[in-house]
Amino acid sequence: MHSLIAAALVAAAVAPTGSLPATDRELTFQSDGLAAHGTLHVPAHRPGARLAAALLLPGSGPTDRNGDQLPGFRPDTLALLADALGRDGIMTFRFDKYGTGPAPTLPPAGAGYEVFIRQARAAYETLRAQPETNPAAMLVAGHSEGGMNALLVATSVRPRPAGLALIAPQDQRILDMIAAQVGAQLDAALPPEQAAAQKNLISAWIAGFRAGGPTSTDGMVPSVAGLFRILAGQSVYLRGDDAIYPPDVARKVPRGTRVLVTCGTADPNVPCATLPPLLKALHGEHLATLDGIDHLLHPAGSPVEGQPLAPAFLDVLHWWARHWSPR
Repeated sequence: MHSLIAAALVAAAVAPTGSLPATDRELTFQSDGLAAHGTLHVPAHRPGARLAAALLLPGSGPTDRNGDQLPGFRPDTLALLADALGRDGIMTFRFDKYGTGPAPTLPPAGAGYEVFIRQARAAYETLRAQPETNPAAMLVAGHSEGGMNALLVATSVRPRPAGLALIAPQDQRILDMIAAQVGAQLDAALPPEQAAAQKNLISAWIAGFRAGGPTSTDGMVPSVAGLFRILAGQSVYLRGDDAIYPPDVARKVPRGTRVLVTCGTADPNVPCATLPPLLKALHGEHLATLDGIDHLLHPAGSPVEGQPLAPAFLDVLHWWARHWSPR
């Protein structure tokens, strides 16, 4: 049983007359017997109102509740997403993945990918249990790998979420995505024959890994060999992630779920061209193709830090969210 441990009021904002002010609450919850921490944002609302509530899920790696990988990577993607949804009157809960945040909790030794999905499910339950939450209007929004995780959460919790926002979502098996991304870099850096030879070595490494047999980085250029040695060292986690084909999960999303899928034409991580299998598997999705927008939801070429989310993205997010907006 996942349980809420503590909730403390940490911030408040001015609200219209007769409304309760917007607040941020620090929440601590448990999964697998481990403590996890996050921020609940409750927008200004009428006393006694029950609000739509969105769980926000971050991308891959050691990404914290704000969408940052400290100390050097601070796009604030999830913090900005929470602000945008709050302006539409939607509560949000964002949390620190294991190993991140000011009080990091490490996952159990030898834990695989599923431990992070269980943490996300526990966060969903924590959000559902808040006194301001409308349990009939639970939502999940995920960015990048968080988009795939949103599908995994949405198809395994009760009540099922009423809406999903899959924002530049992981739409292929992770090793296929890595092969495509590295392959594009090789094509840009090497003569065609050398690039093709390197991509063949990558394909052989992936085939060996998936078969449970030996893998080798012999012959790979140093940067690519280094990457695949790191991946080999994360084999337990990687096998769990690579076993997931997002369209297979998407087929389990109930009909009637309000689904937004976004892709940016300047996003090399999740190219729009790879999305059709995921879109075909979903029912009633709305695809928003964002011209010139990168993976961090900024105009291409923008600095990583200190940038607002692109207006084009905010427009489609508002289109999705307004269905549950009290205003």
